[in-house]
Amino acid sequence: MNRASSALRTVGFLPLLALFYGYTAGGPFGYEEIIKTSGPGMSLVFLAFVPLFWSIPISFASAELNSILPVQGGFYRWVRAAFGDFWGFQCGWWNWTGTFLLNTLYGVLLMDYLADYIPGLTGYWKWAGAALCLSLVAYLNVRGIQVAGGLAIAMLVAVLLPVAWMCIVALLHWQHNPVIPFVPPGKPFGAVFGAGLALAMWNYAGYEQLSSVTEEMEDPQRTFVRVLAWNTPMNILTYILPTTLALAALGNWQDWNTGYIVTAAQRIGGHALGWCMLVASIIGTVSLLNSTILYTTRIPAAMGQDGYLPRWLAALHPRFGTPARAIVISTVVYCALARFPVVDLVNIYIWTRIATSLLTLLAAWRMRAKMPDAPRRFRIPGGNLGLLYIILLPAILCAVKIYYSEPFVFRWAPWLLAAGPVAYVVLRWVFGLKPAPASFNR
Repeated sequence: MNRASSALRTVGFLPLLALFYGYTAGGPFGYEEIIKTSGPGMSLVFLAFVPLFWSIPISFASAELNSILPVQGGFYRWVRAAFGDFWGFQCGWWNWTGTFLLNTLYGVLLMDYLADYIPGLTGYWKWAGAALCLSLVAYLNVRGIQVAGGLAIAMLVAVLLPVAWMCIVALLHWQHNPVIPFVPPGKPFGAVFGAGLALAMWNYAGYEQLSSVTEEMEDPQRTFVRVLAWNTPMNILTYILPTTLALAALGNWQDWNTGYIVTAAQRIGGHALGWCMLVASIIGTVSLLNSTILYTTRIPAAMGQDGYLPRWLAALHPRFGTPARAIVISTVVYCALARFPVVDLVNIYIWTRIATSLLTLLAAWRMRAKMPDAPRRFRIPGGNLGLLYIILLPAILCAVKIYYSEPFVFRWAPWLLAAGPVAYVVLRWVFGLKPAPASFNR
């Protein structure tokens, strides 16, 4: 283990579960646009079945790869070990630049929740509020995973209590069929399908990201699998249960926009529940941001350590043992991008998530051939059929999503992906940054 790794602080199962839940869900917030965009029936189908094609296969692949190479920077270094320097760089670069959009999104989302309660929170004031929130949460992450983990546990409890309260009250007021209409009447199928699928894939994306903090886990090979096993059903219930019950109680699917779950809670349970859900939505969004900054900023630090990016990005804070420079540089970009709408950011971001997730899945297949005899504490179930499942079904889902992408996504997302090979050439042959030989401790 290198000096940088030995300086890292570690946490156990419960803080990691809270952090990872915060990263992959954070509560039933931010996804509400899918109901109006794709219709209640199609939306609930997406929320129920996308995990079978997306998050569960990625969880299986990540668990097996982590059992072979439990290293900081996880999936990026797995791809490098499987396919070499070029594809390792693409995986890390696409993840880092894609999450510029993702982390920015949460700052914008938080302002969307507050806009109905703070008059004048628009334009530059909204931008300034998002930037302030992004900066404060980034500072907490500089303080270390133990601070972030403790905060995540408290936020998890604070979010789930009002959500449970709303579900109980909504169940007692069930009066509508929550899956009717299946799609919005009069809208083109391609438009409602593509936008809804993008939001559902975003809700269930990033399960490989847990691996980016492997060396900050206690007993990583065991803890990693336990967190994945608990997190997936928690996320499915988080989206399905409140959505179904709120639609059954209110039936007003046309009114659902980003942040609507707060209004739904108020209409179902009165002002007290509405205010509690508002606080929960703010806490849930901060939880998403807290966890996302934690996981995503470890990748540029690992790339700096490997020589792909300037090595000063890999430097750890002398007191807190965190990649403070990578966090600060990333946060500056988040703040600059905080002027753009949430749905636009999600639809462009999902292309980079598709690219990095597919590389991770293919790495599981490749490492079966490169390291067939390596001891695996976890193995993808089902033998070769299981391996085919974790690659083929996500690939089909991703192909469908790309086919149904909106015109503006086709205009911008390919440029974001094309920046990866360009950056590789520029950094390697213009700036002379040459990656060190891959050497992964096991």
